[in-house]
Amino acid sequence: MAENHERVFGDIKPHWLKTRLGTGADFAFVSRVVEAHALNTICSSGRCPNRVECWNRRTATFMILGDTCTRSCRFCATKSGRPLPVDPGEPLRVADSVVKMGLRHVVITSVTRDDLADGGAAQWAATVRAVREAAPASAVELLIPDFQGRQVETVAGAAPNIIGHNIECVRRLTPQVRSGASYETSLRTLEQIAATGLATKSGLMAGLGESDDEVLETLADLRRSGCRIVTIGQYLQPTPQHLAVSEYVHPERFDRWRDRALEMGFSYVASGPLVRSSYMADRALEHCV
Repeated sequence: MAENHERVFGDIKPHWLKTRLGTGADFAFVSRVVEAHALNTICSSGRCPNRVECWNRRTATFMILGDTCTRSCRFCATKSGRPLPVDPGEPLRVADSVVKMGLRHVVITSVTRDDLADGGAAQWAATVRAVREAAPASAVELLIPDFQGRQVETVAGAAPNIIGHNIECVRRLTPQVRSGASYETSLRTLEQIAATGLATKSGLMAGLGESDDEVLETLADLRRSGCRIVTIGQYLQPTPQHLAVSEYVHPERFDRWRDRALEMGFSYVASGPLVRSSYMADRALEHCV
């Protein structure tokens, strides 16, 4: 009914996608730390609907290697173009922020840097090591790009607790949704992560025009790749220039996908309209030790 919906870019957004907007002292604290350390977060650049909730819990997902991606995926709000050179001071700033925020579970992601010979893998490893040294009791979770099918071992060698790489969408829709990426390369990246023995994670968006069978096929592919943790969430159009939402998926379908994924043998599944890759990420780790 109309009173339970709100308009977004001319569409009517269902009531289950409404989010709380109130901020508090913890939100302000995280904002100050991020600003003071000149950090990028996917919370802001990706326009995450859970930013207020997470920052109020003093959690944030750090985005390294700058704020400009060399790819231009049609679902992503992060800006694309020619990135700046790698900042050698970035790993220590991230580590210092982890200490100041008192984080027990650190999530780090990045833009894709196809302009770099190693895709930025050395900066990834340096950041993990800096966090490990500054906050040895903190768990470290990474959400990496595909590195064009290379460099996973460089990142894994820094010994994070979890490495994730998002498949993003079903095989059929990949060419129209993702830029410079392929379904097969993502599966190969996940296989390489799993081969290191680290907990492996991936994420899938719904509402782009996929069928139930395609979602289940993707989950089966992820499981065969060695993936142990999976997230499934509703795609939300970040601007009118991005892909339009094909469907607002009802929460009951997310529940069914979660149940089927658990039957397939995933250790942990987060599935719901507002679920994102790093949302409540600390909950997954206890299921993968």
